[in-house]
Amino acid sequence: MAKRILVPLDESAESEAVVPLVAEMARSGGASVRLLHVAPIPGNVVDDDGRVRAYSDQEARRLEVDALDYLRTVELMLDGVPVECVVRFGDPFDEILLEADTFDADLIALTARRRRAVGRVFRLGVARRIFRRARTPVLVFRSALEAAA
Repeated sequence: MAKRILVPLDESAESEAVVPLVAEMARSGGASVRLLHVAPIPGNVVDDDGRVRAYSDQEARRLEVDALDYLRTVELMLDGVPVECVVRFGDPFDEILLEADTFDADLIALTARRRRAVGRVFRLGVARRIFRRARTPVLVFRSALEAAA
């Protein structure tokens, strides 16, 4: 039974589809959960006139605060489960595997969508790569809406 579950999320309802399943697993098995959001590495924010409105470190902090706010709203679905929230910057594939090692995860649980889907949800390609390369067991979840499509 998994005691440390890593759940990568991308701020979409589709990626959250795995959360109720993870909540049930964590409650019944006494597991802790780490919610992870991987954001792209930010650059400077420049206005239409070419003036820098925010430097990359300022933009990174803004993205981190926004992502942590999002993860804390998802945390509410895990009522009664010990939860940590983490934001990383970089390639989702690399950062998910790195966080799984850092957290010493027993399970990575994520939602996947088909490649043709529009949006920022973890594409089946990322999920497949994680499934193939992770040293940790991986649960790839497809929501009922996705399975029907």
